[in-house]
Amino acid sequence: MKLDLKEIIDIQVNLSARSAARRGFNVALILGKSKVITGGDRVRVYTSPTQMISDGFTKDSAEYKAAQLYFSATSSPRKLAVGVRYDTDADIVASAEACRGANGEWYVLIPLGATNKEIQDLAAWAETATPDTLLAYTTSDVYSTKAPTNTDADAEAAGETDIREIFKKLKDKGYRRSFGQFTTHPDNPDAVAATMGYAMGQNRGLSNSAFTLAYKHLPGVEVDNLSETEVQYAAGDSETTGMNGNVYVRRADYYDVLQQGLMADGTHFDEVVNLDMLKNEIMLSIMDLLYQTPKVPGTDPGVAMIINKINTACEKFVKTGFIAPGVWNGGTVETDTETLTDGTTLPNGYIVMADSVDSQSQADRDARKAPPIYVCVKTAGAVEFVTIAVNVNR
Repeated sequence: MKLDLKEIIDIQVNLSARSAARRGFNVALILGKSKVITGGDRVRVYTSPTQMISDGFTKDSAEYKAAQLYFSATSSPRKLAVGVRYDTDADIVASAEACRGANGEWYVLIPLGATNKEIQDLAAWAETATPDTLLAYTTSDVYSTKAPTNTDADAEAAGETDIREIFKKLKDKGYRRSFGQFTTHPDNPDAVAATMGYAMGQNRGLSNSAFTLAYKHLPGVEVDNLSETEVQYAAGDSETTGMNGNVYVRRADYYDVLQQGLMADGTHFDEVVNLDMLKNEIMLSIMDLLYQTPKVPGTDPGVAMIINKINTACEKFVKTGFIAPGVWNGGTVETDTETLTDGTTLPNGYIVMADSVDSQSQADRDARKAPPIYVCVKTAGAVEFVTIAVNVNR
């Protein structure tokens, strides 16, 4: 009779649970009114405009034209989601929410042919949407690039219901999740799709993949013939802030470039994206720890386990080039064990600090809460304006 070796050698194989899949933050959704997407579908995902033709879109459809701009970007994206606004939707926000419920992969919303009122409604929604969402819209509103001459009251008196000066409206509201692009060309009514195509194609989390939108070339988009005053009013320059809009212009007879890559509140697009990604990476890394570990003890070593996960998350953004060593000037951050003050060099580009477990209240310990944790990061920033003095001596 053969006896089992298990009585002598007992081996237990424990396969750790899988980590949650990370959102790529590199897929946009264009929202249109095409009848191609019907039935139970609300969103379909494509990897090329050709797939859309096979699915029933025509080359004259707004969705196809926007997709062409999107996929023609110099750093070509992999995927594009296409959503539909049904006639039965209460409004455009309801359409966006339905698309979000149908597909959680996309990050940027591009509404096709939206009015200024619809843009403002979507901008308000994007500020609090879950998961994090950005709005990217195109406007041909001439008042976006000229000194204010009309008000909403003037428009209403004239029988016009649309909101004037959408760049200024969203800037005044301080919206951080709205990106507006101006165009005067009827052939490019959704020109912002080209800009988002570049952003989504570039944003792959690879080494040194950090980017800005300033001065990028947009294949398929015609430049606008704007004066320097109009550009400054809409997009600003090194000395002025403008309306935090974005324009596509030609400089020096050769360079067709986007200026300036700003959100409505003046924050740079790349900062918003990377901070969303960093927050998501930290959140999922800690959740994976809680999910996969039998127990994270309520001790300082247990808190260190959480800090190690945060450090690993931050290191990913050092690799991409978003976080870099530098001098901290973000104000004093203090725990009961250490203090970060202005002028302190962060050799790694970040530091993670936490209060000790001993400083916690008994109520927090009973509730099994971790002590407060502070993540301080120094971004690499970017150079977008250069001043050079050339001194000549004969």
